Amino acid sequence: MKAIVVNERDNVATALEDLPVNKVVEVQVGGEVVSVTLLEAIPFGYKFAIQAIPVEHDIRKYGKAIGKSTTLIKVGAMVHSHNVDR
Repeated sequence: MKAIVVNERDNVATALEDLPVNKVVEVQVGGEVVSVTLLEAIPFGYKFAIQAIPVEHDIRKYGKAIGKSTTLIKVGAMVHSHNVDR
């Protein structure tokens, strides 16, 4: 497993190792496997979007809102301080 989704309500996954750009990563979301092609390199421990996240939408990890998106975050993009307001 290259990344983990903690709660089926989450819209981000967390990288369990350094992941290169264009890598296809499969994550389990509830009982479903979702494939995501990374748009950029994702360092170990960082988050990436597993679904498109509109502007000013909740970023959900652990089933809870951890911030709001400041831009449209595309599937496979890193989710970090450059596009999230806490």
